[in-house]
Formats: sequence, structure tokens, C-alpha cells
Amino acid sequence: MTMSPPSAPPADTTDVVALYQKHIGTGRAVMGRVMGGMAEVRSEGVWIHADDGRRFLDFGGYGVFLLGHRHPAVVEAVHRQIDTHPLASRVFLEPVAARAAQALAAHTPPGLDYVHFVNSGAEATEAALKLARAQGRTSVITTRRGFHGKTLGALSATANATYQTPFRPLLPDVTQVGYDDPADLEQALSARRDRACVIVEPVQGEGGVRIPRPGYLRQVRALCRTYGALMVVDEIQTGMGRLGTWWGVDAEDVRPDVLLAGKGLSGGVVPIAAMAATEEAYAPFSRDPYLHTSTFGASPIACAAALATVRAMEEEDTVARAAVLGARILEAVRAVCAPYEGGLVREVRGRGLLIGIEFAEEQAVGEMLLELIARGVLVNHSLNSTRVLRLTPPAVVEDGALDLFRTTLAEALHRTAGRMAG
Repeated sequence: MTMSPPSAPPADTTDVVALYQKHIGTGRAVMGRVMGGMAEVRSEGVWIHADDGRRFLDFGGYGVFLLGHRHPAVVEAVHRQIDTHPLASRVFLEPVAARAAQALAAHTPPGLDYVHFVNSGAEATEAALKLARAQGRTSVITTRRGFHGKTLGALSATANATYQTPFRPLLPDVTQVGYDDPADLEQALSARRDRACVIVEPVQGEGGVRIPRPGYLRQVRALCRTYGALMVVDEIQTGMGRLGTWWGVDAEDVRPDVLLAGKGLSGGVVPIAAMAATEEAYAPFSRDPYLHTSTFGASPIACAAALATVRAMEEEDTVARAAVLGARILEAVRAVCAPYEGGLVREVRGRGLLIGIEFAEEQAVGEMLLELIARGVLVNHSLNSTRVLRLTPPAVVEDGALDLFRTTLAEALHRTAGRMAG
């Protein structure tokens, strides 16, 4: 992937950490100092460049950068849209949103033909919850360790007391069931016949890359039909090729009522997310275009990015590349971690380009993050599973970058193991 170098940003000697401290938040400022105090100023492909001249291999990004940073086709489409019509009046029909919806629906599970664009994954969750309530499904069933966003409704379905407690009371009638536990789900559904909305992830990303047993999603689909529940599959992190298939549900040929997309839909350039639904499920929103709206939702600039992203993925066979590359990276991570299994490392697991390393102790995750950053590699922790280091590399990683990652991971594990033992 060829990237044209961006023009250098203007010189600015302002202490970014001090600005964060004064205007954004003390906690974020402290985190910035711990991470080294540098600020990211430009990017391309698999690399992020800092203001101190260093560059970092990005195996993090919370799942956004499947196409890498500043993919040329997406950047070009966004530039073109800026030069013509970046934001819409919302009075007339707008063709870019219509074409982006058509392009996305060409890859959603059969029948999920209606698309509602929003600006973030949490907004997509909110749209799904409202759509469910508009049909009388006012009881929400979510999974333990599930993550669906932090806005008020989405947070109600995000099973983590750390984030929920300061904002209680949240939505009423929300039930948590075990992930990959159909019997627990059936018990909850049987008490909420015809009034439940079930929201589930094909793989729990923030939950620590937890992969269910084969057949789990089919069982969830069958139970939702039996008890008249709306099935919402959150593919905000797992979808758009991240797992080596267009959607996580594809592996079991499951068609939910509602599917949520985000992160990778942006092409790593302009934030956008979406809720896709069947005609029957989408009916309340279809009948009344003002029932659920947002000023900036489905903006031409964001939809141009989404449309270009889908087209680039089709042309470059990104989904197949993610499957092959993911298998290579998972094999490499397992090989590097093997000497530490049973001690520092508890388990390595993954599917496609979503990989988790579970450590025996939470402290090891922090140590590993700092060791990897010091060596020029970015990864992520997991918000709902604090002992899991999460990798979400782009599908454009080449052999040299993969070798660098493998070597750096080995060095970081060696240092962390020594520190934890001492």
C-alpha cells in the first residue's frame, strides 16, 4: 500500500501533557506521562509517528485500523467529498449515504438490508436498544463481560460495574447471563417471553478475546425465535473482516434481527458506525424517518469513508488476507509465549486479527504495555478483562513488520517475566 507523505505539522512547542492536565483531564495527563509523554502527530500504513521523532508499529487501535492508517483510497474519497459536499442539510435525499448503505448491505447476512448510520459504536447500540423498545422489547439480556459502549443505554448493557456504578440508575430490566451459556440464556428468556432484546458479541473483544464454543450463536438464534426475542449481534469490533470473515456470525451462518458495525467501517479515517436490520425489525424506523435521528448521522464525509472502505476491502480481498495473516500472527504469538505458559502466561487465543494473551496476573499487562511501547510497538489492554493483552493488527502487515513484532514481543516477555519473578 503506497502512502503519500503528509505535510509536516507546524512547529508547536506547547507541552501537550500540560494542556491535557489543564483542559482535558488529570487522569489522561498522568497516563500520558507514564506512556512516555510523547504525542502522536502522523500515521501511515501500520505506523504511528510521535512528536519526538519515534515511530510505533500499531498492533492496537482498538480494532479501528484493519486497512491500516490513511488508506489511500479512503483518504482520496474523503478529500473528494470535502471538496464537494462534506455535510448535508438533512432536508433533501443524499446520494453518498444511499450508496454506502447499498455497499454495506451487499455484505451483511441475507435479509439485513436496512442500514442506519451513526457516528460511533455506542450510538449504534443505542439505536438498536431504541428499535427494540419501539417493538415492545423493553427487557434487555446481555452477557457477563460483554461490552457495548458507555453512553447511558449502551452502558446498561456493558457488564462492568466499574463503569456502571457512578451512573446508576441505568436502564431498568437489564439481565446479565453467562457468555457461551445457552441454558442460562434460556432461563432468562423464559421469564421474558416476547419482550426481550438479546445483545451478544460473536467474540468478546473487551471481555478478553473470549471465543465461544462452535454452535453457540446458532443456539442463541434458536432461543430468540422460541421466546420471541429480538437478536442483536454486536459486530462493532468483530465485524468488517476483523475475524477473517465479513462478520463473526458468518462462521455459523446465523442471521440476527439486528447487526451493529463500526470501528473498521471508518477505514481508519472518519468515524462512522451503523445498525443493519431486517425489514421486519427495522419497520418502526422505516415508517417514521424522524423517530430516531442525529444531526451528524450519515454525513456525506463519513459515508464517503465507509463506501470507500467497503470497495477497498472488495478490491484488495481484505477479509481473506485477515484470515491468512491472523493465522500467521496467532501461530507466532503462541510460539513466543510457549516458554512462559503455566507461569507468566495463562493462555493465548484468537480468531482472525483479534488475538488475546491472558496473563496469570493483572500487573503483567501493564508491564507488557510499557515494555512494548519502549520498544516501539502499540497494543491494547482489555477493559472488561484486565489480565488480557489484546492485539488488533491491520490486515496490511508485511513480513518485516511481523518479524519486528515477534522479536519485540519476545524481548518484552523476557523482561516482564524477570521483573515479575524478582
